[in-house]
Amino acid sequence: MMSLNKRYLVLAVAAAMGLSACGDDGKDGTDGEYIPPTIGSSVETKIELINHTIEDGQISFEFQAINEDGVIIEGLQKAEAKFAIQTEKGIGLSRSGEGTLGGYGTFDATKDSNPEGASLAINEAGNYSFVMPMEHVKAGDTGIVWLRVGGAEVNDTVSIARSMPLIVDKPDALHTTTTETCYSCHVDYGTSDFPHPSYTAIDLEGKVDFVAGCMVCHGNISRNEENGGYAKNTLQKIGHINHQSFERDFQVTNCSTCHAEPVMNTSIAGNGCVDCHASGAVLNDKIAAFADDVDVRELHATKSGLVERQQIRESHTTTLSAPYWDKDVTWTDKPTGAVCTDLKLFKIEGETQTQLNIANLYGDKLSYAGAYIHGYDSKHNTLVGRANAYGAHQYVEREDGTRSVCYPDLVTGFANSNLSASSRVTFDMNDGMDPGYSGVTLTSYSDVVSTDIYDPAVTVPTFTPEGKYDRRLAVTNDSCTSCHNSESNYHKNGSYQEGGIDCVACHNNGQDRKSKMSAPGFGPMVHSMHWGVGNTVNDDDGIANSAAKLNAENCVACHADGIDLYAVPNQYIRSQAYHAGDTTKMSSPVLANCYACHDSDQALNHMVQNGGELSAEKGAGDDGEWYTAPTSESCATCHATGKTFAIEKYHVFER
Repeated sequence: MMSLNKRYLVLAVAAAMGLSACGDDGKDGTDGEYIPPTIGSSVETKIELINHTIEDGQISFEFQAINEDGVIIEGLQKAEAKFAIQTEKGIGLSRSGEGTLGGYGTFDATKDSNPEGASLAINEAGNYSFVMPMEHVKAGDTGIVWLRVGGAEVNDTVSIARSMPLIVDKPDALHTTTTETCYSCHVDYGTSDFPHPSYTAIDLEGKVDFVAGCMVCHGNISRNEENGGYAKNTLQKIGHINHQSFERDFQVTNCSTCHAEPVMNTSIAGNGCVDCHASGAVLNDKIAAFADDVDVRELHATKSGLVERQQIRESHTTTLSAPYWDKDVTWTDKPTGAVCTDLKLFKIEGETQTQLNIANLYGDKLSYAGAYIHGYDSKHNTLVGRANAYGAHQYVEREDGTRSVCYPDLVTGFANSNLSASSRVTFDMNDGMDPGYSGVTLTSYSDVVSTDIYDPAVTVPTFTPEGKYDRRLAVTNDSCTSCHNSESNYHKNGSYQEGGIDCVACHNNGQDRKSKMSAPGFGPMVHSMHWGVGNTVNDDDGIANSAAKLNAENCVACHADGIDLYAVPNQYIRSQAYHAGDTTKMSSPVLANCYACHDSDQALNHMVQNGGELSAEKGAGDDGEWYTAPTSESCATCHATGKTFAIEKYHVFER
């Protein structure tokens, strides 16, 4: 059999082809116009806008429709347009037949009829032209231009998915609220159970433009007005009225929570004001006196005392010394000395800090200035309980204004731990309310020390420095204050500042609080109070609080930097809150946090099968050993970030 080398075979074939050719065969032909590939279906539809034009009586668009793989979509049969125009009263879009503000309409080729003059066509380059007549629109009108395509049904089937609404254009400085301020709580409105989530709009860069998307229908002009808008509820009314029902420490006059930009409004009858202020001659005269450059946010913040609270917080600070032994502090029945920590209060003026006299301010400016001694586990950087007896302290006022908070001895159970102290100083706002709730509280934690005070042979104990206080806090400074914006406290001189560091002094692994039988510790308690059984405990009728309306899986609202399950200290949490007040029980940490929301028998069984413990036996009393025992839960093996069943696949940790 004859065998040819492949290379020579190719040459032979090429030569044969050359001999068989004639004339101009083989020469390049004339270049044709490039026609991009297209597809007739999509799971996700995106709009690539080319241009839009506002003319007398109509608005037109040129765009490409792109599928999830970036391929041009052909066969688009449906497109929608809205134009909410800007007026002297603000943005408005009238319903058809009810007014003359802007216009809207839908072209759907699958329907028997469409608006006269409406059209949707595609050229060879894959560009669509869409024209929608709007009889009241004039060339030169400005406002919010809105476009949406796809979603036509053929034989009860949608082949081309409906796109997200696109904000094609809008006036500068249209609104003072932003997507970011709304999403600090809502995170992703488009995935929520609130009204109209599918109308969450994006801008030309593909970023969510939440406020403009809402204002197309919920503009500044109510449907109830003459020549009114589309919806009865304006967006400012939704913001001002519907957000007043938060249960705890949401101050509606803290306007900066939502209004990221200055709010200039010199008419009491203007947009927003009438939602809370009834229009009248007296009020109109007062508002008329405002200069054009007055930021209404500042007026409200000053009137409601927010500015004063903020100034107090910003202009004061405290320090707290590590626990030490003072032989000169005595009690009648214990004349040998005391464990003390020194609390100092400073006034901040520029770069200068001046120490204030706590004793002179106490009972007037200050309603509380105290400190606790805690057991501190330096291995896990956790607080493991309160080492001082409740109510056993005495205050020693020093000449320089320092207050020494002293205890005659420490309670049992902390021989294996180190010690740290925490303090709270509360300014009384003299508002007729309990300052433990309404005051401004500053918190400090001391350095950590070890001690031989539990050695029976020691008569003069020593306290040895062991480093700085530290505790894993998987939230950010504004995690709590984004919603709890009143600059006040939750209770018992514990504020919402810095992610709840005040709260940790009482709600920690070892301070076995009942927390209204919601959940133990700090993280589990917060989870439960917002989305677990604790969500209803503060209402006499068992009605859930406002947090229940938000998506519980949007953990990023508090955990902006995500959660590292491997970083969770492998240490039990005392958990009478899960056991109807039984103080002999404790729970493993990841289970304690997850069970606060996922409390079904099935969920609990899954956790227990993987080493989690809900009802581990601690034993009665403070045995001093419980926090040294490791747990056996293995949650991070499957659920740590990046794993097959990672926590971020079921919870949202990115905005």
